[in-house]
Amino acid sequence: MGKINHDAVLRARVLLLGSGQPSLREEVDAYRVLAEVSPKAYLPKLVDALLLTSYRCRHPKVELALTTEAVGAARSIEADVPTRAERLCRALDAYQRVLLALGRRAEGRAVCEELAAAGRSGRLACVLAEEGRFQEAAELNEKAARNGTSEPSFWAMVEWAANLEGAGRHDAASAVFRELLDRTRREAAEQGTALAILTWELVHHSRMREAAGHGADAAAIRHEALAVLEELATKGEPKNWSCILGWWVTLFTLSGRGDEPAASADSPMLPFGTDLDRWSATRDAFLDTLPALEAEAEGLREAGRLPELVDVQRRISIRAAVSEGTRPYRFEERFKPCFDEGVALARRLSDDPARLARALTDRSMYLVAARTFEPAYADFAEAVTLLDAR
Repeated sequence: MGKINHDAVLRARVLLLGSGQPSLREEVDAYRVLAEVSPKAYLPKLVDALLLTSYRCRHPKVELALTTEAVGAARSIEADVPTRAERLCRALDAYQRVLLALGRRAEGRAVCEELAAAGRSGRLACVLAEEGRFQEAAELNEKAARNGTSEPSFWAMVEWAANLEGAGRHDAASAVFRELLDRTRREAAEQGTALAILTWELVHHSRMREAAGHGADAAAIRHEALAVLEELATKGEPKNWSCILGWWVTLFTLSGRGDEPAASADSPMLPFGTDLDRWSATRDAFLDTLPALEAEAEGLREAGRLPELVDVQRRISIRAAVSEGTRPYRFEERFKPCFDEGVALARRLSDDPARLARALTDRSMYLVAARTFEPAYADFAEAVTLLDAR
């Protein structure tokens, strides 16, 4: 601690105790001064004020300076202060976000490793998955899921299964997803969750089994999904549910991972299987590829290369879902053209029933999200017929 400027200390106290409302910047400056003389009382307040300032900032270099200072201040809080660990984790979390946003992945990963050592492994698992290190990410997912005090959430189980599948451990991934699916079946039977969610999970699990070479399993699960859809088409949801679009977005996006470039440390990819409404340094980069894909689609259309066009159109639809899929306002109107075009293009491929079945399934699951159950059932019934006939 350097020489104390008593005049500055007095001004800081007057500012904070005065009747006026100081600006956030003034509060930060005051806490910086007072933390020198009363660190136990004012370092925690300095951390909070620095983090709040960083959240409101739109300049990455300034954010970096603020979060760096916040981490330093949090580390300086005395060990016996009850909130030290919580504040340090919040500061580290903000710091790694800025580092990753600036492309400083190695430093950001190191901060995530420190968070994981403190018991908060979610960000590290996400960063590892972005870099294609799926096995390491899955090990963190398993530890978090099995060591928790409550039942793992949909998001935790899907992320774990997705990383196992990314690591090539298809049977283990299916076992994890089946555990989630069994729970959803029980909850749906008790009207504790939406039949729409059960439908999306069943369809995704059928895709997982198909990809793993278990065609008979996949067919049985598809028929179960068809039965649930028939119930929705004839009776509707037994209860009204708040917005559940995030479930659809997560599983639809995950189903397209195989069509995207492989993830690596040099070329990180979207963390498939996670809640995509959460911040991710790779989300914007994923969405930024949309203009190039649209240009590619136009070239394929002009060249009459329909199979490739169908595939690119699906990648475009997935980006639309990532960008706006959880927004219910005018949902059906906004997404209908994407999925209608996908089906229309696939119908022109008379010798490619697999692509048509995929497009019909995609549109069916979107229609479930739009709560338009009768056409959703019709689409999926056609898709099941095509797949059964192979």
